[in-house]
Amino acid sequence: MIELRAATPDEMPQVARVVSRALAIPASAFRDLRPEMTLCVFEDDRLATVHGSWPLTMRMNGRSVPISGVTTVATDPLDRGRGFLRMAVERHFRELHEAGERPLAVLYASQAAIYHRFGYAVVSTHHRYLVEPRYIEFVEPLSVPGRLREVDPDREFPLLVELYRRYREDKTGYVHRGRAMWRAGVLAPPERAGHEKVAVCYEEDGEALGYLIYSTGPGPYEGPEPNQLVSVSEIVALTATAYQAFWQLLARMHLARFVEWPTVPADDPLPHLVTEPRMLRDTARDGLLARIVDLPAALASRGYDADGELVLEVPADPICPWNAGRWRLEVGGGEAQVTADAREPDLRIGIRALAVLLFGRLSATELIRMGMAEGRGDAAGRADRLFATRHAPFSPDRW
Repeated sequence: MIELRAATPDEMPQVARVVSRALAIPASAFRDLRPEMTLCVFEDDRLATVHGSWPLTMRMNGRSVPISGVTTVATDPLDRGRGFLRMAVERHFRELHEAGERPLAVLYASQAAIYHRFGYAVVSTHHRYLVEPRYIEFVEPLSVPGRLREVDPDREFPLLVELYRRYREDKTGYVHRGRAMWRAGVLAPPERAGHEKVAVCYEEDGEALGYLIYSTGPGPYEGPEPNQLVSVSEIVALTATAYQAFWQLLARMHLARFVEWPTVPADDPLPHLVTEPRMLRDTARDGLLARIVDLPAALASRGYDADGELVLEVPADPICPWNAGRWRLEVGGGEAQVTADAREPDLRIGIRALAVLLFGRLSATELIRMGMAEGRGDAAGRADRLFATRHAPFSPDRW
């Protein structure tokens, strides 16, 4: 007998075992996941598939949008290819739609191909720097009038929270962090043995304008060159001066072979500021994947910086059929309304491409050029203006 339901408290050890086995992650990484946050497939009382989700809030061009943060998706290798994951995903989407509270499902994927077939789209790009300190040199260095000081993350936790809150205000993709997410993320103990985590704040005239969190310790290097490794967890800078102050500090770490920053926003300014950008060894990979579950609510809930009107047509959405059809998006004074509309569409776009447009990863003009959308008249330009975001989509947190 096949059963699809939430796990019970007594079954959570089974959940931990299946997820750890399938994803090769320690069970402690999801210890805060509660049974009611799971959708599990059981066959004859044996757990085969796990699908979890956190209730999160994400910034969408300056607006707070409730989302479903999908996590711990795993199927026992013995049960793969049997359609169990599809059962859980479709149930999750249906429950989200019926509740009407979280119009988007967002996740990080072990393999993007798994989720493309469920209507998810890659909506952000994450970069990675691996740079020798001697190459952190600015073409036009700014004068830094303030000072850096080390902060105690426990005693001065409210300061970090406030700086992060101000920094994420007009972003897209940043989530609202609870204390548990801070402790499991940027403030988590270093993974490498012998490393120490440090938090530094930049201040001018007594006002905090950003923080840098990093760890430092022995690297995996041999030979006569410096052996230390500095790993950046997060840079939050409210001004250009604060940003350069943090990198000037990292440049002075002469005993480090490399400074690495594993999770860098796509629009980070450093490649445009340093004298030798190639020495950042900048690499890119897919970041967030998002799925529009409730199209009218998703489009109406994000922030807009331009007024206008656009009729969109989503020709089909097999998993969430309620999204298909023609919709009129009207934006005035930053407020959006989405209603069904029978008029000729300005933009014909699939549900995956619409998620990419919604997050601002690609413009309508780019999507049309790639064959992922079709536009009529000046629709591309109007859509470009409406869906433009102030920053490239990004999230420094995983869940």
